[in-house]
Amino acid sequence: MTVRPETVPARNMTSDFKNAFGGHPAGVAIITADSGTGPVGITASSVASVSAEPAIFAFSLAAQTGSAAAIAVADSVMVHLLSADDLHLAKIFASPVTERFTNTMDWTALETGEPLLRHGGYALRAKILTRTQAGNSLLLAAQVLEVIAPASPGAPLVYHQRNYHGLAGHTILPSQ
Repeated sequence: MTVRPETVPARNMTSDFKNAFGGHPAGVAIITADSGTGPVGITASSVASVSAEPAIFAFSLAAQTGSAAAIAVADSVMVHLLSADDLHLAKIFASPVTERFTNTMDWTALETGEPLLRHGGYALRAKILTRTQAGNSLLLAAQVLEVIAPASPGAPLVYHQRNYHGLAGHTILPSQ
C-alpha cells in the first residue's frame, strides 16, 4: 500500500518551489561560450539530457545579464560536467565578482572559438537549437557536436540543499 502525503495548499509558491527543488540534487556544470569579445561562463545546475539520438540536452538561464546574456545569444556552447575535484571552478563561475579565464586558469579556446576548461569531467561542445522563454528564465536546447571525455572521470559534483557535494560510487542503493 502506498501512503500518499497530504496535499498542503501552497503558502508561498516561489519559496515552496525553491524548497522542493533545493531538496532534489542536481549535477553541476559550467557553461562557456565565446561572446565575440572574449570568453564567458557561468555555473549551472539546470543541465538535463533530453535525447540520446540525436544527442540533445537542455539548460536554463535565470538571468539575462552579463555572462548569461552572452550565452543566451551564442550559436554554440561548451558544457563542462564537473567532478567533485572541480569545486573551485564551480565557485569561481558562480560568483558575480570573480575574474574568470585568467592566466592562472587552465583553459584554451578551441579552433571553433568555444572556451574549454581543463577539468575532471566530461565536456560537450554543442550548437544551440532553440531558445524558449519560460517565465523569467530562458530555456535553451542544444545538440551535441563533440564529446570530450576525461582520462578517468571522478565522482560527480552535485548541488543539494544550497551546498555542493561529491557523489561517491559507494552510495548506490540496492534494487528492491
